[in-house]
Amino acid sequence: MTVDLFIPCFIDQLYPNTGWNVVKILEKAGVDVHYNPNQTCCGQPTYNSGYWNHSRKIAEKFLNDFPHDRPIVVPSASCAGYVRNHYSKLFHDAPDKNKEVKRLNQNIIEFTDFLVNKLGIEDLGASFAHKVTCHDACSALREYGLKDEARKLLANVQGLELKELPDNTTCCGFGGTFMVKFVPVSTAMVEQKVENALSTGAEFIVSTEASCLMNIESYIKKNELPIKTLHIADVLANF
Repeated sequence: MTVDLFIPCFIDQLYPNTGWNVVKILEKAGVDVHYNPNQTCCGQPTYNSGYWNHSRKIAEKFLNDFPHDRPIVVPSASCAGYVRNHYSKLFHDAPDKNKEVKRLNQNIIEFTDFLVNKLGIEDLGASFAHKVTCHDACSALREYGLKDEARKLLANVQGLELKELPDNTTCCGFGGTFMVKFVPVSTAMVEQKVENALSTGAEFIVSTEASCLMNIESYIKKNELPIKTLHIADVLANF
């Protein structure tokens, strides 16, 4: 199977090793990975900030960057969910684009969803001898509909002990520009998230969302707390 790989902005700019680990995992799963170096952003930040005209231009580029009728694997349910649920709104008055948008919506798929539900893979032969807790991103849960896929994969990692996070469906406080516009509220939310994680005795907070992990990691580092963050791809690539 050949797939296209879309690497979100946060991973591309801040966590490039995570992107390489996604490739490593997909190739081990027997997938032929195609990466278009011209790709940029899906346009979600401008869309959420109300700049729909800008978002439409970015979306048009996205359509051109991914012209093939094959899976587009994304290590972020936030980006995949945005494309699936909102591109049609951007092109509601452009019937010539409807076919392209429909093709894109049918093909774009989050990384763990692709492994578990498309390929039927839950055990990659990974090992990670640490206690971890799993953070469910709001966008993954509510925008995309992701829930058990990450846990199914983590359950088969040799040596890994999964500790369930209290109030795991509560937001970490990131919310894109929310963390910039409402700093006190965002800080209180991420503080509660990290305290809940620490209460489990976990050494790592694992998530499918690099943007959430960036927010959580910044709070952890600022307060010099004894816990770390990892994208799930960074755990699964240990084989």
